[in-house]
Amino acid sequence: MKVNFFDLTEQYKTIKSDVEKSILEILDTQRFVLGKYVSKIETDLASLCGSKYAVAVSSGTDAILSALMALDIKPGDEIILPDFTFFATAGTIARLNAVPVFVDIDKNTYNISAKEVRKHITKKTKAIIPVHLYGYCANIEELNEISREFNIPIIEDACQAIGSEYKDGRRAGNLGLMGCFSFYPTKNLGGGGDSGAVTTNDEKIYNKLKQMRNHGMEPRYYHSFIGGNFRMDEFQAAILCNKMPHLENWNNKRRENAKLYKKYFQEYNLIENNSIEFTKNNKVIIPLADQQEYHNLHIYHQYCIRVQKRDELKQFLADNEIGSDIYYPVPLHKQTCFNYLKRCDDDFSVTNAVCNEILALPIYPELKEEHIKFVVETIAKFIKK
Repeated sequence: MKVNFFDLTEQYKTIKSDVEKSILEILDTQRFVLGKYVSKIETDLASLCGSKYAVAVSSGTDAILSALMALDIKPGDEIILPDFTFFATAGTIARLNAVPVFVDIDKNTYNISAKEVRKHITKKTKAIIPVHLYGYCANIEELNEISREFNIPIIEDACQAIGSEYKDGRRAGNLGLMGCFSFYPTKNLGGGGDSGAVTTNDEKIYNKLKQMRNHGMEPRYYHSFIGGNFRMDEFQAAILCNKMPHLENWNNKRRENAKLYKKYFQEYNLIENNSIEFTKNNKVIIPLADQQEYHNLHIYHQYCIRVQKRDELKQFLADNEIGSDIYYPVPLHKQTCFNYLKRCDDDFSVTNAVCNEILALPIYPELKEEHIKFVVETIAKFIKK
């Protein structure tokens, strides 16, 4: 049985006629930039997140960059972020000649450790960027306490977390000063290329972001500050508008698939409930989001397990025509481009361990139960052979 790691074709079949109709309409009107679909996706996204405003931009990377620029981040300013995340979170900081301050992660959720954040606050700290990794919200309660205590704004990297909720019911994108989203095609809500958005409840920030995405221009040909070309095009917005009504159902299906994984991991005696350590009876560490003490609503952008001999298992799955991937194999502090920061490897014990053991399994909404059972069955064969 072949199980692709990700497959967009089945999902597209369900919305194909609507998407094509919208694309043809744009071609007929010849309105390609900042048209009605961009306005609609901004309204829809703000409504989904519970925020007052949303600004559509050209990518998730540009969403984070715009958010930092809106805070007037200067060279030498320090921005705290997790060591375990996609490169763009750190790359945007470095592009502004600011200093990315990497901190270790929580061993249960793989999100930024609030305890470690507090240790790294200095007079130069100008923002904290928690990443809601894999679609699970970071510990925003403790992070907001730090934010209030030191008057440091929080920018959520919610690029993997559209529709996820913190335990108090608030959604990602409405938990800090700004929330940043990516609509890369493989995201839970993905377009036909690169696009993103920033959400906020701050009117001044909102107006600045709108002006910034168009080279800081307002009115036309007058520039009070330097922005960028961060506009989302109408084609991307149209695809997103057609997908948005299905997002909740797709996220629910991902959660159902996660529960099936847990069911079959239990049936094959590979896991112990609530265990985050490898033991004789616990061969696989699964996400803990469904356990009683974890009340955040996970949208499973990725379903990541931890296993020993990860690379060998990945190859074994591939040999059995099962797709998998590693998010992420190298901590940010070990990336060659950040050697100049001279961070001590001993400061990142959790991140280092997770990078060696993490493996993402197929989780997309169109996955069938028989696929999930086959994946777990194959993992069991590898572990018990």
